[in-house]
Amino acid sequence: MRLLLDTCTFLWMVGDKARLSDACRSILVDPANDVLLSSVSAWEICVKAGLGGLTLAEPAERFIPRYRTMHEVSELPLDEPSVLQLVHLPAIHKDPFDRMLICQAIAHGLTILTPDPLIIRYPVRTAW
Repeated sequence: MRLLLDTCTFLWMVGDKARLSDACRSILVDPANDVLLSSVSAWEICVKAGLGGLTLAEPAERFIPRYRTMHEVSELPLDEPSVLQLVHLPAIHKDPFDRMLICQAIAHGLTILTPDPLIIRYPVRTAW
């Protein structure tokens, strides 16, 4: 399975595993799964850390690649086909970061690993 981590899922995976569901933890340790972190999540982490709403153990530019690599999570750049999916999304979720993750999942056929009840209302595969 090809998985796209929600930003909170990535943060909990590296710093608060107890917040992950049992199913989520099993999915993350399954070597058959390809786990991805979007550049959109990196952007969100940088914005929230910069505004003081998120405390990281080190600057975001070191934190993100260090823990992504440590947990064998691949990068997913934001591309034009993903962005263009935005015109097809209903206005269910107001968070622009989550909306773009949904677009990427649709464009690339990914399953979003998320606890967000609004994301599951979109035509996208989710797991938790």
